[in-house]
Amino acid sequence: MIAKITGERLGRLGLPALMALAAGLSGCAVQTPPIAQMEAPQSVAAQKAAQQAVTSQAPAAPTLKRKIALGRITNETNYGQSLLRERSGDPLGKQVADLMSKALTESGAYLVFERPDIGRIQAEGRLTDTKLNLVGVDALIIGSLTEFGRKTVGASGFVSSSKRQVAFAKVDVRAVDVNTGHVFFATSGAGEASNETASTFGFGSQAGYDGTLNDAAIRQAVAEAVSRLSVEMSSRPWQTYILKAEGNRVFLGGGKSQGIKPGMQFSVHTQGEQIKSPQTGALVTLPGQMIAQLRVDALFGDSELNEGSVASMSSGSLGAYRPDQLLIRYDGAK
Repeated sequence: MIAKITGERLGRLGLPALMALAAGLSGCAVQTPPIAQMEAPQSVAAQKAAQQAVTSQAPAAPTLKRKIALGRITNETNYGQSLLRERSGDPLGKQVADLMSKALTESGAYLVFERPDIGRIQAEGRLTDTKLNLVGVDALIIGSLTEFGRKTVGASGFVSSSKRQVAFAKVDVRAVDVNTGHVFFATSGAGEASNETASTFGFGSQAGYDGTLNDAAIRQAVAEAVSRLSVEMSSRPWQTYILKAEGNRVFLGGGKSQGIKPGMQFSVHTQGEQIKSPQTGALVTLPGQMIAQLRVDALFGDSELNEGSVASMSSGSLGAYRPDQLLIRYDGAK
């Protein structure tokens, strides 16, 4: 490719031409070969297999489910309030209640019991002459949709324009102790959903009113509220009761559906004495005393409501206490 150039010709080319010629000759040089990618000493497949093995061997923390009931969930905003609203209740409040019930159930941390439509369940039981046996719960969840609205924002220029639809929702919930009526936790969740369209010279995407944005915003608000509620509920001690004691065998309430597994350790506590507080006028439960420890040996039952556990005494004894005088708490030990 390199041509033979005489000295006379070089003299006539001049300095700029010589520089251009040198650049062209350098471009004809042999290029550096591409860098070959080298794999680590352990292949990618082997690394993934090792990571999966470590993950499978890591002990999973058990989730002991709490029993909760979903109470009143209403729409306290101006949205959807009209004279034509159905008499049996507000549709938006029912939507929030259904989404919250679904989120609580799918979280895997609760046994959820129905309360808003309890009248319909009782009416169905009367049709079949079936007695409804209500189950006691650890907490009652009450709340409302406190903020909800939509807005449209946009910008327009000489040749282009854009429009953005935004829906916002806020849900406030509180957890109530069913024994005292005390609100021991309150929180809120917010959600926002939007879509945007743009056009130039009149060409581009266009969209009308999108009603699904309302549902998406409410769903996000409910999910955030349930997440915060779960953090609070998981920090409270999980407890159950003794169904029956036979020598060294103790039958406990709660089984597979509530996250109990063979090998788990539980402690037995006496129920503390209740004294009326002169300060608040409420009953105060004094701390009980731990008297024994149990180890779960087996599970029984076939549904959430009739399951139980069979445990044996690993230390201490029940003494002369009756089962209704004792509480069973999870230690977190295996």
